[in-house]
Amino acid sequence: MSLRFVIIGGGPAGTQAATHAARLGAEVTLVERDIVGGAAHLWDCVPSKAMIATGDALDAVRGAEGMGLRVAPASVDLDGVRARITGITDRIEQQNRRLLESQGVRLVRGTGRLADAHTVVADTGDGEQSFPADAVMISTGSRPRIPEWAVPDGDRVLTTRDAYPPAELPERLVVVGSGVTGVEFVHMFSSLGSEVTLIVSRQQVLPAKDPEVAAVLEDDFLRRGVRLFKGARAVGLDRGADGGVVVRCDDGRVAEGSHCLLAIGSLPNSEGLGLEAAGVLMDGPWVRELDHHMRTNVPHVYVAGDVSGKLPLSSVASMQGRKIAEHVMGLHKVDHRHLDYEKAASAIFTDPEIADVGLAEADAFAEGRKVRVTKVPFASTAKALIDDDPRGFVKIVSDPATGVILGGSIVGHHAAELISVIAVAVTNGLRVSDLAESIFVHPALAEALSDAAE
Repeated sequence: MSLRFVIIGGGPAGTQAATHAARLGAEVTLVERDIVGGAAHLWDCVPSKAMIATGDALDAVRGAEGMGLRVAPASVDLDGVRARITGITDRIEQQNRRLLESQGVRLVRGTGRLADAHTVVADTGDGEQSFPADAVMISTGSRPRIPEWAVPDGDRVLTTRDAYPPAELPERLVVVGSGVTGVEFVHMFSSLGSEVTLIVSRQQVLPAKDPEVAAVLEDDFLRRGVRLFKGARAVGLDRGADGGVVVRCDDGRVAEGSHCLLAIGSLPNSEGLGLEAAGVLMDGPWVRELDHHMRTNVPHVYVAGDVSGKLPLSSVASMQGRKIAEHVMGLHKVDHRHLDYEKAASAIFTDPEIADVGLAEADAFAEGRKVRVTKVPFASTAKALIDDDPRGFVKIVSDPATGVILGGSIVGHHAAELISVIAVAVTNGLRVSDLAESIFVHPALAEALSDAAE
């Protein structure tokens, strides 16, 4: 009899684990209550990037004169944007469904939970179905975190999932949260024409990133007219006399706007899953123990994606799902590479884009580690000048003794694509000479990578 693998949650981790395990011979059941492909992925990540692309297109039209063109003014069609987002997410969900069906995965629409360590129960709305399991994976995603001082109404006070797009384009938007999600929203709505105020609890946006990287983004925000409330923490929200919002900060400053958008992180969807009943040790909403195979203290119960508490990236969740499927099917007993979170590439889709991977310069210096850092501005490449966008740079961090590439960061046009080259180098222990001796296309932004490696 085939191994019975039951997955609760059909996001990037769940769909990847399901299809991979099915190809390896498992009998797979996938329980999903919302959207196949994942709510956080298809109701947050993909729509936000679609709206950012719309804003970038609008920026390109506004800046077309720099390319020698005369253009008519462009405006935003919110209904068109909404239809475009719906079309994209529907197409991705249909593709996911077809892939699962082609691999023989049993897809169950419902809310899943563990009845015991070897039984998953799905509430389908028409009753309950039980599925015996030799292995279980929980990948139920997350939801926006809501502070005690704010009550989202989907109208003037928005969570991230209320904003793709909102019912109306905010005239004056106050964004609370200057992490990855917050700065993407600032870029998105300022591109679409909103006046934006960003409340920054630290002294720089993106407090976890390289200060030099953050500085480039702050310069772009100021160029766009974004107001930055640095060193301010939002503590209260009131409705203004004009029907708008007033956000109060702990230092006495007040930010007024027509709308407020909360971008202060997320919480895992771990309630009601029966994890404790199955014997899984928990610390609040988080699983207490996880090994490098993503197993809980109950050996056949795995977690992946946002619930794992690891890097909250769709790419990481997908790889977790793949690795779990391989472990469930016994492939870890042969050639198997564990997932190394420190070598995961990430990107922020602002303008300019920001991407990094591996060891950061600031972290290396904080640890007292000797590294070699080389930096090349895109302004030195012909392609950046051709594209009329010379902003940003490539930075490579390497071991001065061996030349092995330890990490890198990129700020600029197509940074999310270019970082893949450094990610491959970091993952495979390549040296700077391997990049420097590679012959890249000319003219191309990638030439800055080989220049930084010299």
